[in-house]
Amino acid sequence: MEKVFIQLEGRSYEIWIASDSSYQSALSGVLPSATSAVVVSNTTVAGLYAAALQELLKSHYPNVDLIALPDGEEFKNWETLNIIFDSLLKNSCDRKTVLFALGGGVVGDITGFAAATYMRGVPFVQVPTTLLAQVDSSVGGKTAINHPLGKNMIGAFYQPKLVICNLSTLLTLPIRELRSGVAEVLKYGPIADMDFMVWLESNVEKVLAGDMDALAHCVRRSCEIKAGVVAQDECESGLRAILNFGHTFGHAIEAGMGYGVWLHGEGVAAGMVMAATLSHRLGLIDESFVQRLVALIQRAGLPTRGPILDAGDNAGRYLELMRIDKKAEAGGIRFVLIDGPGSAVLRTVPDSLIREVIDACCV
Repeated sequence: MEKVFIQLEGRSYEIWIASDSSYQSALSGVLPSATSAVVVSNTTVAGLYAAALQELLKSHYPNVDLIALPDGEEFKNWETLNIIFDSLLKNSCDRKTVLFALGGGVVGDITGFAAATYMRGVPFVQVPTTLLAQVDSSVGGKTAINHPLGKNMIGAFYQPKLVICNLSTLLTLPIRELRSGVAEVLKYGPIADMDFMVWLESNVEKVLAGDMDALAHCVRRSCEIKAGVVAQDECESGLRAILNFGHTFGHAIEAGMGYGVWLHGEGVAAGMVMAATLSHRLGLIDESFVQRLVALIQRAGLPTRGPILDAGDNAGRYLELMRIDKKAEAGGIRFVLIDGPGSAVLRTVPDSLIREVIDACCV
């Protein structure tokens, strides 16, 4: 059992990192008080883990229900959110109900948003089952659904009461999903911790092979870095935005291709190469560091070049989508750039230079 603590005034909580059985006996003292519990999962994950979680929770709550949502990024929308609300209302769930988000980033985001808004707020617990969710989306209280014009555009900052990372669930992930999660891990080195990047350069194959010691270090260090940033800037008014390295380009790829065609981590991977290339063209890093990052992304089996979103004006389509992104301000697009290895900076960049980078970095 390893724990990472997120220090927030009045909303602090723990992230538990463990294997299958090591956390079960210790949960009784930390689970939120409630009169009922609802496990929200998807049709894929529910078949693997919902029964075991429900059985565990039955010793803590009189009633434990299950909601199984359709599986996929394309279902992270109003219609799916209403499936949760419909079930909660039909079962007369009140403010003494606690929601458990059992699944990946989509389940965690949509369950968190439901918890933030149902009866103006009920408690929830993150139980992430993918690497991407364990190292990123389950931590920090960002909740949201997608809009056809932009990813995560409708949501709220709403912190969970607890995050439980069961490393054993990572062993059942398809390799494409595991690689997608590694993309979120890789971002932490260039923007915050070069020692971690060096460790990944020596251990990325072990992570992908499911080595439990490597996975434990990978999840713990990622959570430590994110916890430190979130503690300083919970609602992303400044510093927290550095965690979006590669995401401005990546979100454009996801929206432009259609949600679910490229996985989130695949878009972020190609987006990190674009952001690193932009950093180099602004004189913030040298070409050798860009190539070092590209080599690591390639070793993780992730894309290093973006797709063509519009054969007529590809860069123009990227720009159109990026202007809708949450990181755009007054029509300008803010990018997270590498300000020297292990450091990040936010910059608004001229469209002409963005176009050059997109043209250079797309297939």
